[in-house]
Amino acid sequence: MKDAILRKARESAEVKEAFFRAEADRIETLARAMAAAFERGGRLYVMGNGGGATDAQHVSVEFCHPIIEKRRPLPAVALTTDNALLTAISNDRDFAKVFGDQLHTHARHGDMALALSTSGQSPNLLHALEVARELGLMTIAFTGKDGGRVAALADHAFVVPSFSIHRIQETHVALYHVV
Repeated sequence: MKDAILRKARESAEVKEAFFRAEADRIETLARAMAAAFERGGRLYVMGNGGGATDAQHVSVEFCHPIIEKRRPLPAVALTTDNALLTAISNDRDFAKVFGDQLHTHARHGDMALALSTSGQSPNLLHALEVARELGLMTIAFTGKDGGRVAALADHAFVVPSFSIHRIQETHVALYHVV
C-alpha cells in the first residue's frame, strides 16, 4: 500500500512539474489578460461537470474571497450552483444549454468564461464557449487528454497531456491556484 501511495504522489508531482514547465509563459499571458479584464470591470464565469462543477465553485471562491492579504476580491461566479435554475433549463430546454443560457442572461462583452473539463468534449461546455465567443467574452479552457473540442473554442486553452482524470484534475487545481 505504501508503495502505491508514493507512486501516485510521484506521478502527480511529475505531471504537474512537466505541465508548468511547458506552460509557464502562457500561464503568465493568461494571468495578465485576466488582470486587465478585471481592471476594466470584467467578471469571471466558471463552469464544469462533476468534479469540474465543484472546481468551478472553488475557483469562484478563490477570486471572490482571497486568502492572500491585501488582494482585493474579484467578481467570479460559478454557473454550477443554482440547482433550481440548472434543473429548469435542463428539463425545459436541454442540458447542453445549461451554462450558455446563463451566460446569455448575465454576461457582457469584456467578461471571461472558464470551462473546466478533463475530456474537453462536454456538449454544455462547448455550447457555453460558443455563446461566450458570440458575446465577446475572453474564453478559457482547462482540459486534459488531447484537449478535445473545448480547447479549440478557447482563447486560452491549457491541456494537461494525461489520460488520468485524477492527474488532470490535480493539475487543474494547481493551475487555478497559480492563476
